[in-house]
Amino acid sequence: MKKLPLLGAIALLIAAQTPAYADDLEFMLANESSADLVEFNISSASSDDWEENLLEGGYLAPGYESGVLIADGLSTCIYDLRGVFADGSEVEDFNLNLCDLGGYTFTD
Repeated sequence: MKKLPLLGAIALLIAAQTPAYADDLEFMLANESSADLVEFNISSASSDDWEENLLEGGYLAPGYESGVLIADGLSTCIYDLRGVFADGSEVEDFNLNLCDLGGYTFTD
């Protein structure tokens, strides 16, 4: 799996608005689909809304991965994820325990 340095900014985008807490959560995001991941949203499972697009102005190409840091100050591991791809497809996955998973992979 290749790492895409540009998307190291994902961690900065999530962490930029909040101070670091002991409950910060890190996981790997991988794109094993056949299309570029052009939008990525993550929200606490208790939220009814998606947070901003963490790939704004960028993308995660097939075969690449990037580290993600969630520094939202919450003491939860349960999150919802949403990915939108360049081919127009969309994936939503709910109530994921990212502490147990340690990562998430988008596939076809």
